[in-house]
Amino acid sequence: MTRDFTLPQLPSERLPSRLFTSTYFDTEGYRLARAGITLRYRIESRKGGWQLKLPHGAARLELAFTGGRTSPPDSLTRLLFAHLLGLPLKPIACLRTRRTGMQVRGGDGPVADVVVDSVVALNGRRVSQHLYELEVELLDGSDKDLERIEGLLRDAGAQASDQRPKVFQVLGLDLPVPVVPVPPTAPPIEHVMALLQTQVTLLLAHDPGTRLGTDEEELHQMRVATRRLRAYLRAARPMLAPDWVTNVRTELAWLGSMLGPIRDLDVLLGHLDKESATLHLPERRAVERLLQALKRERAAARIVLLQALESDRYLALLERLEAGAQSAGVVDATVSLADIARAEFKTLRRAMQESGPDASGNLLHHVRIQGKRARYAAELSERSVGKPVSRFLRQAQALQDLLGEHHDALVTEQRLRKLLGQARGKFTAFAVGRLVERQCERRRSARARLPTVWAKLEKRGQKAWG
Repeated sequence: MTRDFTLPQLPSERLPSRLFTSTYFDTEGYRLARAGITLRYRIESRKGGWQLKLPHGAARLELAFTGGRTSPPDSLTRLLFAHLLGLPLKPIACLRTRRTGMQVRGGDGPVADVVVDSVVALNGRRVSQHLYELEVELLDGSDKDLERIEGLLRDAGAQASDQRPKVFQVLGLDLPVPVVPVPPTAPPIEHVMALLQTQVTLLLAHDPGTRLGTDEEELHQMRVATRRLRAYLRAARPMLAPDWVTNVRTELAWLGSMLGPIRDLDVLLGHLDKESATLHLPERRAVERLLQALKRERAAARIVLLQALESDRYLALLERLEAGAQSAGVVDATVSLADIARAEFKTLRRAMQESGPDASGNLLHHVRIQGKRARYAAELSERSVGKPVSRFLRQAQALQDLLGEHHDALVTEQRLRKLLGQARGKFTAFAVGRLVERQCERRRSARARLPTVWAKLEKRGQKAWG
């Protein structure tokens, strides 16, 4: 958008003009920017505050903090622990924005806010750069209203947005891009390194949300990235320096042991909340009282996790992962990823043959672990082998989900029986009895479906690996 752009005539009310100054902070080398994170201290009408924007799926999570203008509060920097790696924050840019605009209205009220930002980059008191941006924020309007307004703005001369935050434009920084998949014909070690880098990026992306604790999915995805990293290193260990692999896998196992109890309790509490909602009111209240013990356990586990995520041990792990491309040390770049996946599938097939129809819960859990290993090893070779592996992976996920359902039911039953020993009352005993029976049914259902799911996976495995 150019400086002389004029908003078109629309049924609207003028918005109050605003003037604010934003000082942006980052590390040397722009570690936050490279992760898609922006941190600023904004002053408006003589009042200031810290604003942090984190990637959150396709959107951005915006958080506000109070504190002095020279350095962010500890509560904020703790959220960024994994990205800062002990490096200090410093001012990187100062932008002054004058915001004007209008609120487009329809017959039923406000439709959208259309605002124009006139931005100057300041170097001390000197203006070093000008930016002009136009933004439409839908209020009570529809997608059709948004399309109509955007069309009128384009007709008036508005151009497509740069998509980058203003500070990125001023500093000439690019948006972070996902790890580019390597060509199918690339050497095996390049496939491995690309997948490891992707999971490290995901672990870091979900670290702040895990610390924040407002979205269970953040912790879940951080745990998944941790597990995948450990599994990939296990599968690819013939290719890499054994001491480095052993050390990093040990530390990833430790991190997983910090994340695991909370995730398991989230799954357990979510399932029991759903199941207890179908009970009669007295029984439901009895179960809710029992669940308080699990919630206290989760709160205690979260304290332990946060301590771990602020420890020197975690910091050392992050540094090893970041330096992995250099320190991993390739000892054999000729190892076939397809051969690795084939060997893991054969191990899974033996485990299934040994389990039998009356296998214990522990034995089926062992099969589940072997299934994960086969799946993650197959992921290493998906790009190079192609569709047969992709089809195998979809069916491997189905087996993992089914055996996961069986294991969750077994664990839930055990926890219910343990909780029952700590409680009294006929309603509690009756409610727990009903819930235990449902867990038994979950296990019976999973066992009944297992032969069919396994047959499909075995067929896909034979086509992929021979």
